[in-house]
Amino acid sequence: MRADDPAEANAATLPSIPRRLPFGALHAREKYLIGGLVALALAALLAPPLPAAAWHIPHFVDGRVWLGVPNAGDVLSNLAFLAMGVWGSERLRARVDAPVGASWFFAGLILTCLGSGFYHLDPDVPQRLIADRLGMAVAFAGFLGVAASERVSARAGEAVLVLMMIAGLLAAWVARDNLTPWVVVQFGGMALAMGLALTPARPGALGVSLGGVIFFYVLAKLFELGDVIVFDATAHIVSGHTLKHLAAALAAWPVIRAPRDRRTSCPYQG
Repeated sequence: MRADDPAEANAATLPSIPRRLPFGALHAREKYLIGGLVALALAALLAPPLPAAAWHIPHFVDGRVWLGVPNAGDVLSNLAFLAMGVWGSERLRARVDAPVGASWFFAGLILTCLGSGFYHLDPDVPQRLIADRLGMAVAFAGFLGVAASERVSARAGEAVLVLMMIAGLLAAWVARDNLTPWVVVQFGGMALAMGLALTPARPGALGVSLGGVIFFYVLAKLFELGDVIVFDATAHIVSGHTLKHLAAALAAWPVIRAPRDRRTSCPYQG
């Protein structure tokens, strides 16, 4: 720097603004998020166990065979997960600002297609349900990573992705004997997502509609509960569980259509 250059001299005296806060410096949203995760962990560990043997394997109303495929409606509707997972993965390749966890979310949808399809081929075999839950655990962890990065910080999204991935996979495996951890991961995790959806987006967020994802999740649950009702109401054309798969797959749409450009810029990217 030349001593006679006032512009450079003034620039040298200005305090630098860090692009990321030090790892040890947690802001308020990160502290609240940690509190929520700790509460979920305690619930999973300390809540009374729910024996898997006490869980009634549901009787899916539509057991029709089509082209040699048993339970064809519930099996083939899983192709919607495959379609949305592949579409989302291809869209990610075309952008450099993909949300944290999005790649795992779409990979989880593809795994859900495989696991759920395998389960519904013969749902009377309870061991097949593990494959179904493993795919769901990956997709769910990816979504919570997206949600945390959109509402809290990028590093929070990365942390939540890893933690929920481990917790979800373990819970899916433990659910062979104890369903409590899986219930906490699924419903407690969705409660966490709803809390994040009600939190204003952080500066620099991509604008993923968390509410849209949650809407399709709730719609899928309603179809699941109304399996027989929907089947009768549609004159046995389609069952509620088949529509559940289609609605759940549409939960990928708000992530796929997230704006390509960040809405605002912020020196702190978390």
